[in-house]
Amino acid sequence: MARPISKIAPGWWDYTTLDAELLQDAARLQAEDFPGLARPGFRISFYDTIEDFYLAEALEYLTAWRQATADNPVGICGPIGPTEQLPLVARLVNTLGISLKHAHFWGMDEWVQQGQPVPTTHPLSFAKADMDLCFNHIDPALRMPAENLHFPTGDLEAYSRSYDTVRCAIMQGGQGEVKHWAFNDPPPRAGAYRDAPPTPQEYRQLPARVVDLHPMTIIQNARTSGGGNVSMVPTQAATVGPVETWKADQVSIWHAGNHDNPFGMRLTTLMIAKGLADAAVPMSLLADHPNVHFHFFRPGIGKVEAEMH
Repeated sequence: MARPISKIAPGWWDYTTLDAELLQDAARLQAEDFPGLARPGFRISFYDTIEDFYLAEALEYLTAWRQATADNPVGICGPIGPTEQLPLVARLVNTLGISLKHAHFWGMDEWVQQGQPVPTTHPLSFAKADMDLCFNHIDPALRMPAENLHFPTGDLEAYSRSYDTVRCAIMQGGQGEVKHWAFNDPPPRAGAYRDAPPTPQEYRQLPARVVDLHPMTIIQNARTSGGGNVSMVPTQAATVGPVETWKADQVSIWHAGNHDNPFGMRLTTLMIAKGLADAAVPMSLLADHPNVHFHFFRPGIGKVEAEMH
């Protein structure tokens, strides 16, 4: 049976092309059902206050960086979205006097315009946000060397190879409305993928690369970062890929309830719990990663029900 056409963007794959019964099962999940979806290799944690949520996210940076030595460099890959943890990271490093001499950091992604990564003068630059919100606030005596900061803003093959020379202890991420981590969006419904999206095995072969963004991703980023001004949001981005993600010891996804909605958080949790990997829902591919940890701000889980405003 042919899969449905997307209700959102007919020329693309996305979660609205899944089987209707699976979508209904996800919508029926209640917050109290979430703990029962954990399994070996898939942990689920809850936080009752937003302060505890972002502090826990910030502490993962220290958990990774404290493992780094001259003979064993270690790093963390971190997102823009959320960003609230970044100033906390700088404060913790400074207060605790943690030297980052052998630590590394990977930015997950960056906007691309006219075939080139945007410069740090661009108002939406992710590298600029990392530096402005975190790294420029770390005591110069404690900062990691500039060469230990890896952003996908130039040679993407070199960026990818850095995951082979430095151990990525944790890859953090959020979840967008199109159910991506970083900018691993569903692909267009075209060419070899006109009738079916790539298999999970095919999608997992994708390395760091420049991607065309799903319309939902463009609209979401306009909403969350540009006051709704869609015209200022690039339509391409450079992103870490599944190849690099599977080199990370752990994938840690933080659901504050701001970037995706109650239905989306339920859908990916259910799919990973049940091992239902589908490239139309890229986050679901993490069902095959051996160490995934979902974190939820409990009030952000919300409900999936009709509610008129």
